[in-house]
Amino acid sequence: MGAGGRMSVPPSPKKPEFNSLKRVPYSKPPFTLSEIKKDIPPHCFQRSVLRSFSYLLYDFILASLFYHVATNYFPNLPQPLSYVAWPLYWAMQGCILTGVWVIAHECGHHAFSDYQWLDDTVGLILHSSLLVPYFSWKYSHRRHHSNTGSLERDEVFVPKKKSGLRWWAKHFNNPPGRFLSITIQLTLGWPLYLAFNVAGRPYDRFACHYDPYGPIFSDRERLQIYISDAGVLAVAYALYRLVLAKGVGWVISVYGVPLLVVNAFLVMITYLQHTHPSLPHYDSSEWDWMRGALSTVDRDYGILNKVFHNITDTHVAHHLFSTMPHYHAMVATKAIKPILGEYYQFDGMPVYKAIWREAKECLYVEPDEGDKDKGVFWFRNKL
Repeated sequence: MGAGGRMSVPPSPKKPEFNSLKRVPYSKPPFTLSEIKKDIPPHCFQRSVLRSFSYLLYDFILASLFYHVATNYFPNLPQPLSYVAWPLYWAMQGCILTGVWVIAHECGHHAFSDYQWLDDTVGLILHSSLLVPYFSWKYSHRRHHSNTGSLERDEVFVPKKKSGLRWWAKHFNNPPGRFLSITIQLTLGWPLYLAFNVAGRPYDRFACHYDPYGPIFSDRERLQIYISDAGVLAVAYALYRLVLAKGVGWVISVYGVPLLVVNAFLVMITYLQHTHPSLPHYDSSEWDWMRGALSTVDRDYGILNKVFHNITDTHVAHHLFSTMPHYHAMVATKAIKPILGEYYQFDGMPVYKAIWREAKECLYVEPDEGDKDKGVFWFRNKL
């Protein structure tokens, strides 16, 4: 590019996945849900019992293999090697069990099969085995899908307005504070949400996923909340019996630590799907279902996309069509990108960088100054 010379160097290829901070449009989309659906191959909406069970069987085989190796071979390893082997087991088993969690999540959306009773039976068994109250979470998660992006009615990771921040927020707005916040979020966030509704929608009284008479649930849902609690208690009792038979250390090593990995991934995946500098949130004056459903972002977890059954990189499609099985979601995502255009958001930043950036940039939401659309809120970080 010298003086008087000719510019013959081709422009460098764009990488939008690493330049994805441009705001998603917040005006009403020029397309409807039915128009989006027409662009998706019809087979994507077909649920197969055999195919759904094949993914579950695959996960069970891997989980059983890891368990067999850990319990039969690790005790015989010399001590330096065991310090490496157990963390590898925890990470790998935690990833596989996260995939099992995702299949249970599909059951809650009636995306596993055409039979509601089968979906609920499989989902109850799988989620209970991971200490998740299946029906309780199914109903609160359904309301999340019905109210995504609403500051008043969304169920989880509802951002605060600046006026709603606690006094200690400014003390955590620094690298050590962010590290501590992320650590607490990934380790304790899921049980705190289930037990105390932390980071959930504010209710006028105490809300808990284990309380059949809590404000989260309606009268017709209460019996199934009891069933969810019974499932969790049954697994907790089985773990107690295992502790008596095998010891606390054995149960923590084989089951407890992988469960912590599952919980951490669950929180991270959900947080990063709904927290991004480009995504708007809406109050009741502006919110509608379509714009809320589009206020989500697909992410790239590398090889873990497949391990997690693509819940990570097909989340936009999932919010539009939640009964679609995961094994069709990639085809559907590719099909909807052209019609969604700028309304589709993908961020390929490595997730370990993304969670740090979002923790730094997305502290609260406020409307733009002087913006006539005061019902549209954007993430900010200036305290």
